[in-house]
Amino acid sequence: MNRILVIGDIHGGLHALHQIMERANVTKNDTLIFLGDYVDGWSQSPEVIDYLIELGEKQNCIFINGNHDELLLEWLSESEDNLDWYRHGGESTVLAYRNVSSETKREHIAFLQSLKPYYLDDKKRLFIHAGFTNLNGIDYEYFPKLFSWDRTLWETALALDDSISKESEFYPKRFKHYHEIYIGHTPVTRINKTVPIQKANVWNIDTGAAFKGPLTIMDIETKEYWQSEPVFTLYPFEKGRN
Repeated sequence: MNRILVIGDIHGGLHALHQIMERANVTKNDTLIFLGDYVDGWSQSPEVIDYLIELGEKQNCIFINGNHDELLLEWLSESEDNLDWYRHGGESTVLAYRNVSSETKREHIAFLQSLKPYYLDDKKRLFIHAGFTNLNGIDYEYFPKLFSWDRTLWETALALDDSISKESEFYPKRFKHYHEIYIGHTPVTRINKTVPIQKANVWNIDTGAAFKGPLTIMDIETKEYWQSEPVFTLYPFEKGRN
């Protein structure tokens, strides 16, 4: 069976990534779409990237750029301190990279530079880390940086009255361009959930792995999903982004 599986924000939680791969019984026939934020939070950010690079050599993987991946690339390539980044999970990543060789860092820079801003399949299913703001869709976005930083797409989906039909003038125009939109970035733990949440045609797969939630992998056809243990329990002596 050839499945398309989407994976939420990992945030350095390699143990959790191993768990969901095993629990979903992922095979080389599956296509894996990673929504970004591979780093920052738990202590294994370099190991997560190593794992993803190796995985991408074995099977079809689509790696989308997250805002934390963008921040790591800036630090690795430019060696610039970013105190705000440190306070939002970057400090654990900086500490972890103390034990990483220069050669491996160069490999990680190449991986980070290769990340896609989004992926749109032939069924008009959009996979993007954060969102977009242009009413005419991703091709018309004035500020491409928002693909990895926007929160208004999810906020709009949350605020939308469920009784409003897609044909209504009140239905958000930017949702109409796509059959489904898969995002991460804004953890559903903010609304006291720890499972994938659908609002309108937007699916949020960030189930709070950086905080108190699990990591999630979901089959986009059946909507069946598998989760790790709450990631903080896998790193009992760390704070993550809590």
